[in-house]
Amino acid sequence: QVQLVESGGGLVQPGGSLRLSCAANGMIFSRYTMAWYRQAPGKQRELVATITRGGSTNYGDSVKGRFTISRDNAKNTLILQMNTLKPEDTAVYYCQLRTTTLDYWGQGTQVTIAS
Repeated sequence: QVQLVESGGGLVQPGGSLRLSCAANGMIFSRYTMAWYRQAPGKQRELVATITRGGSTNYGDSVKGRFTISRDNAKNTLILQMNTLKPEDTAVYYCQLRTTTLDYWGQGTQVTIAS
């Protein structure tokens, strides 16, 4: 059974940084594209970043140059380094594992950017 568990969220002041982690088990992690999404209150879930099994990355326009997605296949862990955070980055952040037939989601971690 696939399980994804996010951690690292919290309350940070504007301009600060956070590092989110997503621990995966139940799958051969290295075989799959992984992604981070976020959902703010009253808004649709938004793609933040993706990383393929080969390490190619892609970012949403709103986070380009500020966020970095990476993966540690030896530890089955997905990382999102978030810098220069803004109040509009406030959301629940979810990790996703993509297979050819099904997508798996974690439970999410809250990120709040406020003074």
